[in-house]
Amino acid sequence: MQDYKKQFKGKKITVMGLGILGRGLGYTKFLAECGADLIVTDLKNKEQLATSLKALEKFPNIKFVLGEHRLEDFRDRDMIIKSAGVPLDSIYIEEAKKNDIPVEMDVSLFAKCAPEVMIVGVTGTRGKSMTTALIYEILSKNLKDRKVYIGGNVRGVATLPLLKKVKTHAKAGQAGDVLVCELDSWQLQGFGEAKISPHISVFTSFMPDHMNYYKDSMEKYFDDKANIFKYQKKDDILIIRPGMKKFIKKEHAKSKLITVNKKNVENWKFIVPGEHQRENLACAVEVARQFNISEYNIKKVVKDFKGVEGRLQLLKIYKGIKIYNDNNATTPEATIAGIEALSCTRQDLVQKKLLARTAKQGVVLICGGADKKLNLNSFAKVVNNNCKFVSLIPGTGTDVLLQEYKLKVLNEVGKDLKEVVKNALAKAKKGEIILFSPAFASFGMFNNEYERNDLFIKIIKGLK
Repeated sequence: MQDYKKQFKGKKITVMGLGILGRGLGYTKFLAECGADLIVTDLKNKEQLATSLKALEKFPNIKFVLGEHRLEDFRDRDMIIKSAGVPLDSIYIEEAKKNDIPVEMDVSLFAKCAPEVMIVGVTGTRGKSMTTALIYEILSKNLKDRKVYIGGNVRGVATLPLLKKVKTHAKAGQAGDVLVCELDSWQLQGFGEAKISPHISVFTSFMPDHMNYYKDSMEKYFDDKANIFKYQKKDDILIIRPGMKKFIKKEHAKSKLITVNKKNVENWKFIVPGEHQRENLACAVEVARQFNISEYNIKKVVKDFKGVEGRLQLLKIYKGIKIYNDNNATTPEATIAGIEALSCTRQDLVQKKLLARTAKQGVVLICGGADKKLNLNSFAKVVNNNCKFVSLIPGTGTDVLLQEYKLKVLNEVGKDLKEVVKNALAKAKKGEIILFSPAFASFGMFNNEYERNDLFIKIIKGLK
């Protein structure tokens, strides 16, 4: 690996999108420490970016352009680093390309700078976070001769600064370190630009999402996602859940294609509820097998795995009511999966005569938020069939749900999240479930889904 500081020292780099989640801050700080000549541009103003700006105030080599982007900052530069979610038709990115300036992204730039590091990439409309976390846990606890890192779409974690930590091994026959990364469609745009794919790729699921960004084009959405396997070589591995067979044919993948079977892990001890999560578990197990980790050692980690915050996480049992945090379910399909997973759990209890109520009587759903231009027919049907009450978060998506789709189940819109939780608690009884699974984006009421997640956790932890 080349000396990473030499790669960036004195380079004129424009960072497009600093943000407040920590990833943009992480790689901006790293580049500043390397001695790059930085322009940081963001549509947010200095008040909105106050926490990120404070962390960077000691660097004289950063110039900030806030509240706007300027075409001049995308000319006469050595590199542009764009954040996730930059519009597909951005005139600023077009300007950079017109001037033959390379456009990079956090994870793919790391991959280019550290070719000796083995990358395990995980994507999917849903399931990628839990699968990524479980793969990381298994590998980090079992690979004794190489370090394992986590990156990509992980809260507050920038991947590029890992160049300071990863090591390559000079001795012949020894492998480099491993990066396990969650990759959304936006980050995979960077892999497409670089024409590279991870060495081991996992594709969990594909369904409508971000249609407000992709302008109702599932083809464009899949095209970005497909960068996870498009540039793999024949010795690389692509692992998929059975539902992905219709999207990825063997002839489309140059690498070895493995379709998992959840029956292989059906009797394993695993805390995360839901049949779809068993398939995600099977994907993680298959990755571990590629590293020759024994089934005994894999099972040991799986048994102790506590799940992931915001993904069907049992947050608290309050007065006999189980409260689940599924904040990261930002699509109707993700919430449907959560409802069905917990309804099945309750139905098992009913059959064992541990509960007298039916599943329908037992699930109180908290959902709602900003519209993502997704079809809600199936969502409304599943909610009507499986929930006793819906406590709604206000937002444009909630308005669409109530105005254009028929919710037969009792429902109420709260003025804020605290009131929404209060309304849900008023309807739930001992032995029942409250499922916080929004099905919509967080924007409008919140800056991002993490802010929504943190507030929900705070409210629930404060219950007496």
